[in-house]
Amino acid sequence: MKKHILEIDSVQKSFDNKPILSDVYLRCETGDVIGLLGRNGSGKSTLLKIIFGIENADFKFVRIDSAVKSKTSDLIKEISYLSQENFIPNHFTVTKAISLTIEKNKTEAFYQDEMIQTLRGKKISHLSGGELRYLEIKLVLFKSSKFVLLDEPYNGLSPLMIEKVNELIQNKSKQKGIIITDHNYENVIAISTKLVLIKEGKAHHLKNKSELIEKGYLRSATF
Repeated sequence: MKKHILEIDSVQKSFDNKPILSDVYLRCETGDVIGLLGRNGSGKSTLLKIIFGIENADFKFVRIDSAVKSKTSDLIKEISYLSQENFIPNHFTVTKAISLTIEKNKTEAFYQDEMIQTLRGKKISHLSGGELRYLEIKLVLFKSSKFVLLDEPYNGLSPLMIEKVNELIQNKSKQKGIIITDHNYENVIAISTKLVLIKEGKAHHLKNKSELIEKGYLRSATF
């Protein structure tokens, strides 16, 4: 299988003349699960939105397989994005949400999941917060894109659902590159193959988990 490469280069972003991101570089390849860590307000979610093309940057380069992608329409074809906010309309049924999102040849595989089977036929408005989040994560991961950005995927999930989501992420990372950020940093650390810390606007590419302590993100080893 061909390996795909996403590069985000020279990202700069300011709010009210205050730099949030400064010359940020990220490289994500097929097979990578990149954990994006940082304090609240460090710019993690902003960076994901910039990569996806729904947030303007003061400066940026986005390349996929060495080709510069400057149009949001080009990025949407190559990258899937899970925002912190729910994106499926409440009046939809689960079945309709799946049929409108998943390619027909992938529908059978999508339904081979006990949790999805229990939701089948329900309205989105009748799902619990955890059930809806699980459905949205699976929909995003099953899209045909080469890369996936996950912003706060674990929000509202039970420990069992988190296990299932991590299995999904690991399975889909065989064909995709995935970037994930979440306040639940322990799960991010556990699932990631690479770690990047956003601190003082810069991206610090960590060689090992112990650097999280050295850089002041964690007080002691909790992993």
